[in-house]
Amino acid sequence: MSATSSKYDDMYLRCSGVTSVYPDGSEALRDIGFSLRRGERVALIGPNGAGKSTLLRALVGVQEFDGDISVDGIALTPSTAGEIRSRVGLVFQNPDDQLFSPTVGQDVAFGPSALGVSKVEVQSRVADALAHVGLSHAAEMNPVHMSFGERRRAAIATVLSMQPHLLAMDEPASNLDPRHRRRLIDWLNAQSELTLLLASHDLDMVAETCDRVLLLSRSVLADGPARDILSDAALLEHHGLEPPLSMQQTHFR
Repeated sequence: MSATSSKYDDMYLRCSGVTSVYPDGSEALRDIGFSLRRGERVALIGPNGAGKSTLLRALVGVQEFDGDISVDGIALTPSTAGEIRSRVGLVFQNPDDQLFSPTVGQDVAFGPSALGVSKVEVQSRVADALAHVGLSHAAEMNPVHMSFGERRRAAIATVLSMQPHLLAMDEPASNLDPRHRRRLIDWLNAQSELTLLLASHDLDMVAETCDRVLLLSRSVLADGPARDILSDAALLEHHGLEPPLSMQQTHFR
């Protein structure tokens, strides 16, 4: 258990013995085990090919795996995958993987509508989600006419409308300009009610947004407070990662 976890109330996500292979039979994940408490903010870091994206996909049942995953006490199985996805919102690395409707508003409404939420409630959720990401003006816009940063925020809104308890994000800062990256960091830090699992190569962003870090390279190699792992230059460099520049400023949550 990490040194930061004592301030949280209860365990929300559990992974035990999670193993997965790629279609070609090569190993993607090996015996992954960790737990995440409600309200924790945890980063997955590691080199390319470490299995970060594969693990996030496994958590929502779109990646086959052996082992055990449970969310809020519910074991992830083919029959419970839909219920798990209502609790865990995954924002993919490419927002275009989540935006497919003629308008942003329709994209944001898709998830709760599919769950059978009433039309009035769907409209309320769409408005709230777009307001959360600063896109209240964009409900009738076609995503193809938006900037990458706007599409990224729209993709986040499609997840927020599901009202997840756990927000999982795959490389959320990739391809964002400095202004939109800063807005995303500020937005994440303002979402104190969400449990966060963030897969990222941007270790400065990790230092600003997460309390705990898991170093992944197919298996969990290190798990501890962000300040400890991100200050271990030898450990990071051994796994092809550069210590964050913010280390010089002691810029931790």
